[in-house]
Amino acid sequence: MSSTTPPPRARTRRTTRVTRARILAAALRELGRNPDSSLGDIAEAAGVARRTLYTHFAGRAELVKGLAEDAMAAIRHAVTVASTPGPGSGPGSDPASALARFVLTLWPVGDAYRTLIGLTHQDLGHDLVSELLAPARETVAGLLAEGQRQGVFHTVVPPGPLSGAIEAHLLALLGAVNAGIWADDGTGGATAALIAAGVDGRTAAATVRRLRDADRPRPTHPPDRPHRSP
Repeated sequence: MSSTTPPPRARTRRTTRVTRARILAAALRELGRNPDSSLGDIAEAAGVARRTLYTHFAGRAELVKGLAEDAMAAIRHAVTVASTPGPGSGPGSDPASALARFVLTLWPVGDAYRTLIGLTHQDLGHDLVSELLAPARETVAGLLAEGQRQGVFHTVVPPGPLSGAIEAHLLALLGAVNAGIWADDGTGGATAALIAAGVDGRTAAATVRRLRDADRPRPTHPPDRPHRSP
């Protein structure tokens, strides 16, 4: 056996992890599209036999639990990244930039967020979903409160209800993306969130564009070669 070839047990563990990830990814898509999707629908979407799905998850409850765990790990990571000092966050950053950066960071895991809420009544329960999503909701409410204190955001609606309204707005936009009637990488969603918070459209677009430009890797150029005389 080649020294670079993993032993059979390691290959089996890796195959198991890959298959489990495929099933959860398919569950995220199918349950996001239709919360009543069956395990058979999910197995077919994952390209595995139904008995294979059952070797990883004993039933729908276990599958949804695994989905919730993965989704919340992704959401917690997004909250951590958005709270880490960087472009548009950290000491001295303005609340509009911080809110936009949070939305941009959370947008890639938005389907997981949306699917969790869609499973609230059927599988997870309202209280559990509220507990799981509390870190994201508290982060946004805190950003809105600070923005209102600084006069950056409007004060017509208190931070808590305004956070809920922006969440609902973003979920509707994510649903439009999922349905294929709109395409967005988070730029439109972040701009819409700022406008909903009270930032004028031109400033909101410029803020998000600045964050996007700051996140883009700068092109590297090879060092100039010394000029040689012919």
